[in-house]
Amino acid sequence: MKIGLYFGTFNPIHVGHLIIANHMAEYSDLDRIWLVVTPHNPFKKKNTLLDNHHRFDMVYEATKDYDKLEASDIEFKLPQPSYTINTLTYLLEKHPNHEFSLIMGEDNLKGFHKWKNNDIILEHHDIYVYPRISEGKTETQLLNHPKIHQIKAPIMEISSTFIRQAVRDGKSCKPLLPEHVWKYIDDMNFYK
Repeated sequence: MKIGLYFGTFNPIHVGHLIIANHMAEYSDLDRIWLVVTPHNPFKKKNTLLDNHHRFDMVYEATKDYDKLEASDIEFKLPQPSYTINTLTYLLEKHPNHEFSLIMGEDNLKGFHKWKNNDIILEHHDIYVYPRISEGKTETQLLNHPKIHQIKAPIMEISSTFIRQAVRDGKSCKPLLPEHVWKYIDDMNFYK
């Protein structure tokens, strides 16, 4: 099975995340998409980052009705800080019959050359890139690399930061969130 890994803090997961994940599942050769909730980095200031289990629960609630999407807490079990290369190595050992690919926005591809062991990642894994509005240019060798696939997906300009601020400001952002996620945030009184 060919699995696309869509990493994020998902604080909270919103409809933009779901649209991208579902688009990748339906319009690429990926069989399933795992939305990998990244844990809180103990070396960074927490600010408004919810606990790992709450963010995972929201991703689970958001994806449970989609056949090709799945919430993953795989990085919660790995040593911190969590590097993508370590997660990929662990997944290949645990699931040798699966092929794992990365899903990232164009903005992340621009900084991919700074990732730990990026050359090894590219040697063994495909990268599926969705469009983002961002500054700067992507290195030409990355744009033309045979393992990098540009997917024409809708451009999403919804951010979790905007949603958290809207909740703090008492604004309704209900249309930007899956119904189960909005209920979870509201019931738990998060981001206020």
